[in-house]
Amino acid sequence: MGLKWTDTLEIAIALDDAHADDDPRYVRFTDLHRWICELDEFDDDPERSGEKILEAIQMAWIEERD
Repeated sequence: MGLKWTDTLEIAIALDDAHADDDPRYVRFTDLHRWICELDEFDDDPERSGEKILEAIQMAWIEERD
């Protein structure tokens, strides 16, 4: 079973692994959306995301880094 938009922490961990050189505080939502959809484990409808979901994932990624 793949990652869904609601799996914010798991997505944040996967993003941290895939984009270790990028600072999540400065990632644009358009890039964040694309990167999430490009994750091998991601298996959800790309159109089901929104600003609140992306913000939650970004915040979880920032917390994962700290």
